[in-house]
Amino acid sequence: MATQPVLFDAATHARRWIDDYCAHSTGGDVLCADADPAWTAMFEELSAEVGDDLGHARERAQRHAADIGTGFRIIGEADERPWPLSPVPLLIAADEWDGIARGIVQRAELFETIVADLYGPATLVSRGLVPAALVTGSPFFLRPLVGLEPPGGKHLHFVAVDLGRGPTGEWRVLADHLRAPSGAGYALENRLAVNRTMGGLQERLSVARHAPFFASFRDGLAALCRRSDPRIGLLTPGRYNPSYAEQAHLARYLGLLLVEGADLAALEDRVYVRTIGGLKRIDALWRRLDPRLLDPLAFDTHSQIGVPGLIDAYAEGNVLLANAPGAGVLEAPAWNAFLPGLATRLTGDDLHLPNIATWWCGGKRERERVVEEFDHLLIGSAFGAATLGLPGDASVAGAELSLEQRARLLADIARRPQDYVGQEIVRLSTMPVVAGDALVARPFTLRVFAARGPDGEWTVLPGGFARIGEHPDPRAAVMGEGNWSADVCIHGAEPVVPVSLLPAPDSHHVRRNPGTLPSRVADNFFWLGRYLERGEALLAAIRVMLGNSIDADGGAALGPETVGKLVGLIVASGAAPAPAGLRRSDLAQFARTAMEAVDGGWQSVAMMNRHAQAIGEGSRDRLSADMIRLLDAPFPTQRGMLDRAGTLQRRYAAIAGLSGEHMGRTAAWRFHDLGRRIERAAAITRATRAFGLPGASLDDLSTLLDLGDSQISYRQRYLTGIARVPVVDLVALDPGNPRALAFQVEAICEHLKALPVLEDDGMAEPQQEEATQLTARVSVATATTLDVETLNDVERRLGRVSDAVARRYFLQGAEPLRAGGLTLA
Repeated sequence: MATQPVLFDAATHARRWIDDYCAHSTGGDVLCADADPAWTAMFEELSAEVGDDLGHARERAQRHAADIGTGFRIIGEADERPWPLSPVPLLIAADEWDGIARGIVQRAELFETIVADLYGPATLVSRGLVPAALVTGSPFFLRPLVGLEPPGGKHLHFVAVDLGRGPTGEWRVLADHLRAPSGAGYALENRLAVNRTMGGLQERLSVARHAPFFASFRDGLAALCRRSDPRIGLLTPGRYNPSYAEQAHLARYLGLLLVEGADLAALEDRVYVRTIGGLKRIDALWRRLDPRLLDPLAFDTHSQIGVPGLIDAYAEGNVLLANAPGAGVLEAPAWNAFLPGLATRLTGDDLHLPNIATWWCGGKRERERVVEEFDHLLIGSAFGAATLGLPGDASVAGAELSLEQRARLLADIARRPQDYVGQEIVRLSTMPVVAGDALVARPFTLRVFAARGPDGEWTVLPGGFARIGEHPDPRAAVMGEGNWSADVCIHGAEPVVPVSLLPAPDSHHVRRNPGTLPSRVADNFFWLGRYLERGEALLAAIRVMLGNSIDADGGAALGPETVGKLVGLIVASGAAPAPAGLRRSDLAQFARTAMEAVDGGWQSVAMMNRHAQAIGEGSRDRLSADMIRLLDAPFPTQRGMLDRAGTLQRRYAAIAGLSGEHMGRTAAWRFHDLGRRIERAAAITRATRAFGLPGASLDDLSTLLDLGDSQISYRQRYLTGIARVPVVDLVALDPGNPRALAFQVEAICEHLKALPVLEDDGMAEPQQEEATQLTARVSVATATTLDVETLNDVERRLGRVSDAVARRYFLQGAEPLRAGGLTLA
């Protein structure tokens, strides 16, 4: 009798997962306490995609997050970490979310009122509602901004609030983020990854979408600008910022210009972005930069990443900053002790979302209470800054301190009480997260975002992102920042209208101009091309030196004179020190250094890859995820050196294919290809000088063909063997050979003709003149007369072209501001 197949039943798997999970739950869990059928539907969707393998679900979510390019960096670490996404989202019903959203809007409006007063009439302080020390004691209270009216009349445009859900279901505020709120990009990326993991969840549960929120925020910024078609940027501290990947994703999604401080210039109380086409006016900046570093002339004079004169332009109303510098004064935990009373007085209503109970030790009675209940409270910094009494930067539970730590902390509280707060110890609800192949309960917090729309009203992002603790301890202080994140889905009964920031399918608007290209980005793309090409040329020399002809039959060892010339070429590039001799062991060690050394200052293949990787990390908003993955790929680990070299060569070829066939022919691509052409031309020039002059041996000529990647082309053309003049003509002077010097020179000229110029008089700029002279020098050369002097002159001219390109298009300190003819648009 035939065995009947077992039918897959997603509902059965989902029910078993939930029953097993709740059987081990200790209470206060969002899944087990609510008994919401939406959770069953969600697990059915998950099971339909991964069967009964929860481990596969976690891996799938992580893979989707990686494909999107989601990552983060721990301060002090050089490399990014993958974003830890749980495949199980947090589900919140729409009616419960409405209450949360009302509380967030109330809080944002209250903060706007308080900040406007602190930097305006200061009646809250003068009437005794707020102690002066609470304001002036904060490192984020910026005195230079007192009395300054922000452009548009609003200080806050985007806020984030961390919420905790107690075991009985109540929501409370754990922290507020007003300086440079982060995480909205992660919420967006989490949603994208979860939708790819469970494609049917959005429609089945009518999950509220994120796009309307981001569209409203973008339109809100534009509405407050003075120009009808404003240019808006996202000001980032740079690629070493922990959330740079998120910032790049947000800039790309919202269509904002991702800029660093060095990209901007303040001139005559206006702010401009330095571009390849001159200075272009910028109207608004969504800043992710610490406000104290924004302008060295107004705040911290040591800032190297700010924009001198930015605050002057801000004071004149010519540039909008979101959020206004100085708004972060309200982030101090000490404010939680005063917000309930201020809410009642200023809004006539209690806080819809209560704070953690907080006592600021700057008050005598409050300090006495904190000391009396020391063992039952969390002790932390009042203003978020380091204090002498705390053993670290984070808040600590009084009961968990040693006798010595306790005595030191109490002594400092007595000495500087205004620096400390006592807060109740909050216990959090738990939610399911995948650990191994099972669901386990872990505590979570929720970060919620609100933004001001074009009508001036606040809009709350339906969802946000959840941070999940690694350990089951439900105390918020123990959980810290969390080890996992999860999407937050707001579900309801009403169908959700699809909304996207993409144009409507029936839109007839066409745009072929990719937009503004900052000089820094052009510089990065130029050097990305140069580093990749330099690494590939160096790798080719190493492979040939080791006796591995790239395209010719066999792989016979080269003669010592040719090997010596290859060694000289590699040493001259700075990739490795000269070997002790030309024995096989000497060459193997020499090749290993030239290919893999990452210390000692050698510019090896590995270092070229690192340079390219660094540029790629700083260009996430303009490079595809596939390109980023190739640039970030680890160095090969195969046992044989030639095997590792082969893997690298294939990787270089893949990157070249992506840039050649997948990058739009924009100005950014032109700079990338221009860098490649200059570097390749220089490498071919040096190789021809070493291996192609009169007296070259057959090994020399074969090596030149290898370095010029022209073995096959030569053999197809010439069937009688290798001769010097045909080899030199093919490798150096044939404009139809895409690896030849002449081809590179023509491409350089073509790019420079297509790039923007500053004047409209039709006259060539210096970089174009240099390229024209280089073209003339190469075009009149012949293989029979090509000599050392000519090749030296070509190499010098290539250097002058590179320098002229850098002077014209890239950042040169204050030089672009002094140069004549720059357009101000």
